[in-house]
Amino acid sequence: MSLELTSIIFKSIVTMDVKPWDDETDMEALEKAVRSIEKDGLVWGGSKLVPIGYGIKKLQITIVVEDEKVSTDELQEQIAEFDDYVQSTDIAAMQKL
Repeated sequence: MSLELTSIIFKSIVTMDVKPWDDETDMEALEKAVRSIEKDGLVWGGSKLVPIGYGIKKLQITIVVEDEKVSTDELQEQIAEFDDYVQSTDIAAMQKL
């Protein structure tokens, strides 16, 4: 009799808001910079620009992460390193898959 061990991979779908400094920020370059982050267990999904006031738009982007491999806190820190473009990030929604 063989005992099979299957490992369950827990994933989350995350909606992240990435806020620029001002209305002069190149949002296309901001998104390109954000999507340049590659990690095992991270899949970038759809995105849209959402108006937040005074002509400023935030990038709202969806990602799927493997919970064991990708920390959303670390991902937010990495995104914040693009400080030419990014003022702040927030997790707008998170749901286990």
